[in-house]
Amino acid sequence: MAGHSHWANISRKKSLVDAKRGKLWSKLAKAIIVAAKHGGADPDANLRLRYAIDAAKAVSMPKENINRAIKAGTGELKGGNLEESVYEGYGASGVAVLCEILTDNRNRTAPEIRKIFEMCDGKLGATGCVAWMFERRGLVRIPLDACDEERLLEIGLEAGAEDVSRGPEQWEVRCEPAVMSGVIDALASAGVTVEASEIVREPTTTVDVESPDEARKVLDLMERLDDHDDVQSVAANFNIPDEAMAALGEG
Repeated sequence: MAGHSHWANISRKKSLVDAKRGKLWSKLAKAIIVAAKHGGADPDANLRLRYAIDAAKAVSMPKENINRAIKAGTGELKGGNLEESVYEGYGASGVAVLCEILTDNRNRTAPEIRKIFEMCDGKLGATGCVAWMFERRGLVRIPLDACDEERLLEIGLEAGAEDVSRGPEQWEVRCEPAVMSGVIDALASAGVTVEASEIVREPTTTVDVESPDEARKVLDLMERLDDHDDVQSVAANFNIPDEAMAALGEG
């Protein structure tokens, strides 16, 4: 899927830039706050918090920032008044788009997200309009030079993983969200470096976007949504064929 691979590369590279200017740290702090708020401050007993802390450490978020976010979530410090919501809609060519949101002001966020959709020839939809097209998966990324595929398959499958594939820049291990911590622990015990891990929403079917103009609108929508301070993650079901990517100068 050229479009998905391209977007994954953009997103990861942009995350490094965002981390340097603190924008990504702000988003990760929100994830830690909400995880601690709902499951408590102990990452050993709160897997959601463990994953949020791991994600923060992966981009060198300072320990004091992490601890401050945990305390905000448990009520020891101010700043824990965040609401979770999922916004769903359609991009150009009928591409399904799903955004996970953490905000302290839903009345501000909703019109801003709606405007982004409209700017990119899309439309914000009703709750449930596209969520059924996605499934939640655990995704663990490992550097290509950290392990060979055969060994990775052996470790991953034994720990409950379902699939190992070679991504553009890393090995990608997929599993049910409930077993992701076990997969990570098994890899660590085997001396395999885990670069990143997250719970993602992956499409069950995809829409081919063959027009370069439409493809540009879809990628613009993804980037604008990902850039919004209240958007934690963006998922979409587009596939941009290689020919369209080449026409965009992105192939």
